Amino acid sequence: MVFATCGPNEVMVVSGLCHGEPLYLSGGGRVFVLPGIHKIDRLSLNTMTLKVETQRVYTTLGVAVSVTGVAQVKIEGERINVLKSACQHFLGKSEKQIRYIALETLEGHQRAIMGNMTVEQLYQDRKTFSKHVFEVASSDLMNMGIIVISYTLKDIHDSEGYLKALGQARTAQVKRDARIGESEAKRDSGIKQALAEESQMKSKYENEQKVAAAERDYHIEKAKFDEQVRTQQAQADMAYDLQAAIQRQKIKEEKMKIIEVERSQQIHVMEQEILRKEKELEAEIRRPAEAERFKKEKLAEASAIEIQLKAEAQAQSIKLKGEAEAAAIRARAKAEAEQMTQKAEAWKQYQDAALVDMVLETLPRVVAEVATPLSNVNNIKLVSTGGSEVGASKLTGEVLSIVECLPKMINTMTGVDIAKATGGRSNRIAA
Repeated sequence: MVFATCGPNEVMVVSGLCHGEPLYLSGGGRVFVLPGIHKIDRLSLNTMTLKVETQRVYTTLGVAVSVTGVAQVKIEGERINVLKSACQHFLGKSEKQIRYIALETLEGHQRAIMGNMTVEQLYQDRKTFSKHVFEVASSDLMNMGIIVISYTLKDIHDSEGYLKALGQARTAQVKRDARIGESEAKRDSGIKQALAEESQMKSKYENEQKVAAAERDYHIEKAKFDEQVRTQQAQADMAYDLQAAIQRQKIKEEKMKIIEVERSQQIHVMEQEILRKEKELEAEIRRPAEAERFKKEKLAEASAIEIQLKAEAQAQSIKLKGEAEAAAIRARAKAEAEQMTQKAEAWKQYQDAALVDMVLETLPRVVAEVATPLSNVNNIKLVSTGGSEVGASKLTGEVLSIVECLPKMINTMTGVDIAKATGGRSNRIAA
């Protein structure tokens, strides 16, 4: 004995010994069976989706169109009489065979209904077409134990462009109606807007008149009230100013009394402070100052005696030193006078020759002084124009050109022509 269970999505049919009629179990039923004596058959209750395609069916006006519909069907498992019919038709068949039978039935009814309708009806009233197919197919499939859960028209098309032309004509008509409706709506809107603006402006002007009248009445009443308020305020201000002036006068008198008392106290304090400072001055400054003055007087007297003694000694020393220096100066002056006398006699005797000798003796020192600035130069850059000397010879030539100018300068200053006196010797020496 075997315990057999039926799934929630299937129908189980038990037949055989002890069963005058087959036992139908669905939705999770269970039963004990005897292998070899009882037979168990199962039928699926799953929903099957069918794509119903009908190609090139001619409608009542002779236009060929193609339609695609989608249907949801399943084996009826609730009502026992319908379930018996399903078992009679499909028990032992595969789900593919059941799908094929249901699809062919639906496609035949869809084709028949298409032939009784126009393209415009199919295109514009899909709901009615779907309803007709659903009702007709449900009746036939129910006799086979299959129920149609739903049917939907998925697509309508044709190969001749009829639907496209129909859509274009309808689109043009709709656009035309839309433009007309838009124009009429704009016209009605403009009229209504003008009427509304007129009513609005009328109401606005009436309101403005009422507001102006109200403002006028308000300003008149406000001016009256303001005048009364200002009058009362002026009276109150005058009374307040009078009382304030009286109080200020009293406060001023009290302040003056306080100031007089403060000044009396300050004078007394200042007198006491003066006495204290006099005593402090007496103790800290005057008496020490007198002692310091006495000390400085004594020190000054001693310093004056010391300075006087030093001055007398220094005067004596200067006197002796001056006498010695005077004697030396007289001796030196006498020697220089004798030397000058001898030089004068020599110059008188030799005249230009002596002057030339002195110039020649001084000339090397002059040359050295002329060249001294050049010895202090760190860097010299010489630029040649192409026809002059460069290098050390150029610098030497510059120094000698300066020395050559000396005879002319001496002649100008002393009137002695050295070149003439020496017969050109100065120029040869310079060279």
